[in-house]
Amino acid sequence: MAEITVAQISKLRQQTGAGMMDCKKALTETDGDVEAAVEWLRKKGAATAEKKSSRTTSEGIIARNLTPDGKKGTLVEINCETDFVAKNEKFQEFCDEIAAMYCEDPGADLEEKRTTAVAEIGENIQLSRNESLSIEGSGAVAAYIHHGAKVGVLVAVATGKDETTESEAFKELLSDITLQITAASPEALDRDALDQEKLEKEREIAREQFKDKPAQAIEKIVEGKIEKYYSEVCLVDQDFVKGEGPVKDHVTAVAKEVNDEITIKAFIRYQVGENQED
Repeated sequence: MAEITVAQISKLRQQTGAGMMDCKKALTETDGDVEAAVEWLRKKGAATAEKKSSRTTSEGIIARNLTPDGKKGTLVEINCETDFVAKNEKFQEFCDEIAAMYCEDPGADLEEKRTTAVAEIGENIQLSRNESLSIEGSGAVAAYIHHGAKVGVLVAVATGKDETTESEAFKELLSDITLQITAASPEALDRDALDQEKLEKEREIAREQFKDKPAQAIEKIVEGKIEKYYSEVCLVDQDFVKGEGPVKDHVTAVAKEVNDEITIKAFIRYQVGENQED
C-alpha cells in the first residue's frame, strides 16, 4: 500500500474541489493513483447525487451572466434544499459558473458539474432553467439580481446608434427598466405579446360583472377594464416606478434626450420557485 502524502491530497483537492477526507479516501482506495482517484470521486459524486435526487429543492437563487460586449445575457435558476445553502458562498460561486457556461452554450451538458457540486455541498441541487437574450446591432442587454438573489431580470434594449449605449442617460434607463420589471412583475412586453386567450377571459369576466348594464355601456366599461389590465401586465404600459406616466413615455423621453431611437425588445424575469409544481 502506497503512502498517501499531504501533497497528493492537496493536488487532488485542487483538481476536484472535494473535501480533504474524501480525497484521502479516494487516494487510499486507488493506491495513490491520482487519475484513478479523480474517477473514484466522480463516481462517488454521481452516487451521492442519485441518493439525494428525490429530496425537495424549494430554495435556491437566480444568477446571471453578461458577455463583455454587453450584447448577450443569461439568467439561471438553480435550486437547493435549504436557504442556508442558498446563502453559501461556494453554492453562489457554483451558480455564477453555471450561468457563465450557459451563456456561452445554452445547450451545455452540465450534469457532471452538478453531481460534483451535490457531493461537495451536501444537498440536492437542480439546474432548473436558463434563458438568454441578445441584441443584434446597436443596443445592450442589462441584468439585475435583487437583494437575496430570489428575483433576477434580463432586458434587451435596441438603439439606432452604437454611441447611445455609452451615454449616462441610456445606462440609467437600462437600470430603471430592470428595476421596473423587478418591482412590477409584468407578464408581457406589450399588448401584442399578451396571451390572447387570457385577454379574452378578462373581457368575459368584465362583461359578466356588468351584464345588467345596457349593451353599449357594457362595451365601454369592458374596454376601460381592459385598458387598466394593460397598465398592470404590459411592461410598456405600466406606470413608471420612478416617475409619472407609463414606461413607454419615459423611454420616448430618453430617446429624445440622446437624439436616437430606443426600443425595449424583450425581457425575462425569474423568481425562485415560481415554475415549480405545487
